[in-house]
This record gives sequence, C-alpha cells and structure tokens, in this order.
Amino acid sequence: MDAKKNLVIDILALGAYAVVANPVFTGIAVHEWAGLGLVVVFLVHTAAHVDWAVDAVRTAYRDPSWVRRGNLVLDALIVVGFMVATVSGLMVSGTVLQVLGLYVPGYFFWDPLHAIAAKLLLALLVVHVAVHARWIVRMARKGKGDDELD
Repeated sequence: MDAKKNLVIDILALGAYAVVANPVFTGIAVHEWAGLGLVVVFLVHTAAHVDWAVDAVRTAYRDPSWVRRGNLVLDALIVVGFMVATVSGLMVSGTVLQVLGLYVPGYFFWDPLHAIAAKLLLALLVVHVAVHARWIVRMARKGKGDDELD
C-alpha cells in the first residue's frame, strides 16, 4: 500500500480512537459499541502496515537496530494494551453484554484493569505518533514518500 493511503488510514484510526476513548463525550453505550468497531479499525491499520511489520521482524536479528527493535517492542506493547483494553471493556460492559443476554462477574477486577489498560494504551499511542512524527510530517508536506516508517 502506498504511503499516502497509509497516512490517511493512520489519521482515521487515530481519530476513531480519540472518539472512542472519550466516553464522557459519547456516552457509555456509544463508547462500548464504537469500541467494538475500533477493533475493525485496528485490524485495517495493522493490515496497512503488515509489510513493514514482516520486514521489521525478519530483519530485527539479521540487521540489528535499536530503532527497529524499539519500534517492534512499542508495537507489541500497543497490541497487548489494545487487547487488554478491549477484553476488559467487554467484561465491564453494561450495554453490549446486556444486548447479548450475558453478564460477567468480577466488575471490581475488570473495571480497574480497563482503566489502567486504556491509560497505558493512550500513553503508548502518543509515543507511537511521536516516534513516527518525521514520517507523518514528510507525508503531510510532500503527499508522497517511501513506504518505510521511521
């Protein structure tokens, strides 16, 4: 996929995350349903960068680089944080589970876990955007560029 399309997908994914991450603005029901939709957005974002990820994993040990390994670790932490936030969010859901006729006990475990995971995910995403800021600026200015992320 070309770099400009990647940038558009990235901006849309970040925008979707910003909306979903603020239940104060959307309300809990929209937050929960949009959170499930964010899984699709996350998968599209991941698919758009799959070539980079495969190359990074393949070359991480053959051509060691702190930048490349750091990006891999950061991306892995984002995936874990996203999964924990999603699963814990489902476990404390008052809307989605109710529609499905389900109830999950353990609110006092899942709710703090969801809050912590969401905050850590936000911090990791801020770092992710900062790490790729040169690529983002280059793409915004030129509207073209290589497919390689910084």
